Order: sequence, then C-alpha cells, then structure tokens
Amino acid sequence: MSNRMIGVDVGGTFTDIFVLDETSGVAEVAKVPTTRPDQSGGFLSGIGSRVDDLSSVSVVVHGTTAGTNALLERKGAKIGVITTQGLRDVLEMRRRDRPRTWGLRGNFEPVVDRAHRLEVPERTLADGTIRTPVDLDAVRVAARQLIDADCLAVAVLFANAYANDENEAKAVAAVREIWPNAHVSSSSEILPEIREFERFSTAALNAYLQPEVSGYLNRLETALKDGGFAGEFMIVQSNGGVMGVDTAARLPVRTALSGPAAGVIAAGYIAQAAGFPDVITGDMGGTSFDVALIAKGESTLSPQTSIDFGMVVRSPMIEITTIGAGGGSIAWVDKGGLLNIGPESAGSTPGPVAYGLGNTRPTVTDANVVLGRIDPDNPIGGKLERLDVEAAKAAILEHVGDPLGLDALAAAEAILRVANSRMAGALRLVSIERGFDPKRFAFMPFGGGGALHSGAMLADVGLARAIVPRYPGVTSAMGCVIADMRQDFVQTINAGLDGIDAALLGAHMQRHVSDGLAILDAARTSFEARETAFTLDMAYLGQTHTVSVDVPVEVENGTVTPPSEAQIGAAFDAAYMATYGRLLENGVRRVMNLRSAVTGKRPRFDLSTLAPRGGSLDGALKGTRPVHFGDTWHETTLYDRLALPIGAEIPGPAILEQPDTTVLIEPDLIGRVDAFGNTIIERNTP
Repeated sequence: MSNRMIGVDVGGTFTDIFVLDETSGVAEVAKVPTTRPDQSGGFLSGIGSRVDDLSSVSVVVHGTTAGTNALLERKGAKIGVITTQGLRDVLEMRRRDRPRTWGLRGNFEPVVDRAHRLEVPERTLADGTIRTPVDLDAVRVAARQLIDADCLAVAVLFANAYANDENEAKAVAAVREIWPNAHVSSSSEILPEIREFERFSTAALNAYLQPEVSGYLNRLETALKDGGFAGEFMIVQSNGGVMGVDTAARLPVRTALSGPAAGVIAAGYIAQAAGFPDVITGDMGGTSFDVALIAKGESTLSPQTSIDFGMVVRSPMIEITTIGAGGGSIAWVDKGGLLNIGPESAGSTPGPVAYGLGNTRPTVTDANVVLGRIDPDNPIGGKLERLDVEAAKAAILEHVGDPLGLDALAAAEAILRVANSRMAGALRLVSIERGFDPKRFAFMPFGGGGALHSGAMLADVGLARAIVPRYPGVTSAMGCVIADMRQDFVQTINAGLDGIDAALLGAHMQRHVSDGLAILDAARTSFEARETAFTLDMAYLGQTHTVSVDVPVEVENGTVTPPSEAQIGAAFDAAYMATYGRLLENGVRRVMNLRSAVTGKRPRFDLSTLAPRGGSLDGALKGTRPVHFGDTWHETTLYDRLALPIGAEIPGPAILEQPDTTVLIEPDLIGRVDAFGNTIIERNTP
C-alpha cells in the first residue's frame, strides 16, 4: 500500500492539491474551484480528484484562509469578554491610532460589542503582586449574563496577568464549570506578554475565531475519517510551521495568513535546493501580489501583524507584504489623467473582460491577453473554453486608451508598465529599503500570474535571475507538505540583566521546551530531528523598542541548561552593535521577554522527483504566436513547459505553457531547465 502525503491550500478562487507518494516519489497536482461559504466541499472534492482510497494517506496538511477571511469579513462568532474593572474599553481605544493618518475621524468597531465586555473586581500589579483577589461570584454572574446573550465564546482578560496568572486561572476555572462549550480562554494562556492592548487583542481575536475555525476543522476531520482516513491531519501556522488540528482549534489566531506562509516555505526550500538561498518571492493571484524575502534560507518573522486596522495579532508570522496588483486588478484613469491599477479587483467572478462574464472594465490579465502573452484558446483553470480578445481590447481602449490618447496596444503596454512598477515597488520595500542588495537575490514568481512578470521584475529591480518552480500554481499546497512542526512560546521577564534570576529564566525555558516536546510526542508523524531556539527581547533602561537577541542554550535530552548573565550580556552587546553601530555607555540592560521555539524537522521529499523524465526541445515545441513587447510584435516560440527536458535552453522571446500558469521569457532573456524541473531565467549575454 502506498504512503501518501497531501497538501491542500484553499485560496479565494481555487483550492490547490499537491499529492506526494513517498514510496515512489511521484507527485500529482490538482486545482478545483473553491466552494463558498463552506470551503470543506472544495477541499474534499480536490482530494477525491487524485486519491480514491483515503486509507492510503498518511498525512493531510492544510493551509487555510478560513481564519483570515473571518477576520477581514468580520464573520467570526458572537463573543464576550470578562475583564478587570476599568479596562473594558482597552480593545476600543487601541493605541490611540486611526485608520487614516489625515483627518479627525475614524470609525472602529471592536469584534466584541461593549455590552458584552463585562468588568469584575480584581487587580494584579506589574510585579505580580495580587492587590485584589478575583471576585469569583462576580465572574460567575458575568459568565451567565454572556451565556444568556447567546455568546459562543468568552475570553478572560485581566490586568498584568503575564506577571502572575493566578486571578485569571481561577476565573477561567469558574467560567469553564458553567460554560456550555469548550471555547473559554484567558490572555495568559494565549499570550503571557507585557503590553495590555496587544495581549487583549490577540486573546479576543482568538476567541472570535474559535467557534468558526474549530467547527470548520472538525467538519473536515470527520469527513476525512468517514472516508477511511486514519493518518494525521495538520494545519499550517502563520509562522511557517504546522500544528495538530487540536492545537489549531485551541489557538486559531495562529492560522491567520496560513496559506501565504506555506507558499513562502515551499519557495525557500525549492530555491535552496536549486542553489539560491537568497530569494524574494512573489505570489500573484487574482486580487493581490504577496511578497516575502528569504535570506540565507531563512524567512523573516514579524512579531506582530495587523490583519486589518485595529485587529492586532501578536504572534510570530512570516513577514509578507501585500499589494492590490493581481491579475484581476482593474486599470483606471483618475481625474488628473494618471493611470492607476487596483486596489479594486474583478476577482474570479466576473473576472477580466476577456472572460465574458459581465465585467466591462479592463484588468492586468486583459492587457496580457491583448498583447498575446496569454493563449486565448487555452485559459488557465479550465473554466472557460476561449478568451474574448476583442472585448478586452475594446475595454482597454475605452477606459485607458481614449482618456490618455493611446491606441489599444500602447494602452495595454501602459497598464503592464504601471502594474509592474507597483510590483517592483513591493520588491524594493522588502529588499533595498531593509538593507538587502537585490543583485544578490533571485526572484521566485508563483501563483497563477507571477511568471508573466518575472522579466519586468529583473529589469526594474535589478535582480540577478528568476526561478520559476515546476508547479507555480500549487506552490502553497506543496509548502504544506514541506513545512516543519513548530511551536512558539513567549513569557515576559521584565527584569534588569544585572543580578537576573537565572533559575527563574531557566524554569521558563524548561517549561517551554517540555510543553513543545510534549506536543511533538503527541503528533503521529516522524521527525528527522528536534530543534530548540531561544531569543530575548532586550533594551536599555528607558528605551521602548527592543532588539532581538539570540542566546546560546544547551538542551540535552529535553533538559535545559540556562545561559549565564555574562553570556546574555555579550549576546545583547553584539546584537545592539549590529543594529545601531554603537553601545550606550553606562546603559542599564534589561530583559523584557523570552521567546522560545521548539521545532520538529519533518522529512523532506527529493525535489528531483518533480523533474522531467526524458523529453526533447522539438517534442515540446507547440508552434509560434505574435507577442507584443515594447513597441513591436515579435514572433514568439511556444513550448509545452512540462515536456521540456532537463538542461534545455530556451532563448527569448518564448512562452512556456502549462495547466496552472504561463511563463514569459522576454527577448533579451534566456530560460534553462534545471535538475529539479525549475526554469531559471537570466539575461541572455553573449
């Protein structure tokens, strides 16, 4: 019986499936339409299109947008909050920020209605001293009030609970005795870290997602088991690791940006295997263009993210910059005569004008169709038989050409120039503006539309080359199969380095490692190795901003030996000097937070199994088509990309076609098929 791993990425338009047979090393991919409102239908039909017998599947890993969409669309559950007297409005006041920098007004509705944010007597001080023990009778009254108001989940958010969780723990225990379901949590369970608003926001958003996400995951798990699946079902986290479905149901806030994170993980692995550890990824879908930077094989993690204005999640996430420049982004001319792209998108329904489904305003995809870069007779995705080139041309002329005094071709080129300029700006934002030289980096486009724009990114940003993966349209689903199992922990220390309690620091490290290893032990998957990493957020006394300090910690058979005060001091000095180029004379060093990560390294599959077997350049040749570049038409060679052999060299202009994407090689570029089936695109220098 075969042993299969399946990665499933649910996007706004398509659900992508990547099936790897670990015994034979053969991979299969599939794309099916995403089902709404319940995404589980597309999930199960996608798996069913490639796998008849679910008992042959050992692992299913899911990158989900259910949590992200619930936050963005405000479709989480009706929830309540029980908090310290005087703090019911912390979620509403935030950091006294506003949605728009200019202007005096800004509307913001927290995810918890004020009527369901209830106060109880209790008080813990910042040093952990309990001034007022929690009034448990008041907690029970508040809980019953929330139950009567039909709240489906509740979060207990007490002041300074990161320093001492005793009051919160007693309150949660009292609520759990009477609450009708399992959706009861506290801020110290979700995020035992200093800063009230960030802790309250993360815990409240977690409660907001719990009924929605846990219900969705339970439906999927039940359906998989009913189909004979007896393996392990895991979920991708926004930190690029995976977690068990039980952890995801308890901590659904960690699934925000889960799908895009999986794509970055896959891109990093593919690029490293191809010999390019420095890479900038560009995931281009119908609505957005998501960019991330990977340096020396490591993704950049951001400690917190705003999913939308005022909805702050303080949890490690792969840093992804998103702009509204997807294939469906609409081109329009403003009153000042400037051409703009997006942020409004035609999405997949009705889609670009060329789809003929009712949209009359031109998109980036329409420009590519008019210029011959997309084959009108073989659209991606299989939904349509043919694209309407003339309708796309007429829409471009009406909305862009006529207002700017351009013919249809020049207007289409202008649309692409503006779209490429916006995309290049996002690439510069994550590279040049953060001190990275783009000449060191390769560009990896994936998603349905990214590989049409790789040549423009090389020219506009100065990148060395582009790497187009074998299956760009299902890269995120592949990332699900590749991702390691990772758990992140945090604990506020808030103490001076001089005379720090090393035993207490060691106890926190030991608790994190023990909890992390217990989660790995409970998993039914095999690990090649187990790794631990520890960082401290540190600053000088009086500073608000901290530097992240990697500290050396020995872990032997699960037992932690904490670092000495001198080791921590030396590590802080090195990190501070690297960041600011100087140290503060007589500065008092402080340790704010401990962050720990426990990772189970999952076995990697051999990417060379994706490489083409045999084939020839002549066999892959499909013919030619005129394609417009700059100000002239070029007769452009067309190839079936998946039939190209290893080592094949394709000088531009050329187009490589496959079911999930179109790869454009411009006239001054050359493409090369490497040993993994990737296409490496570089400048064609004689």
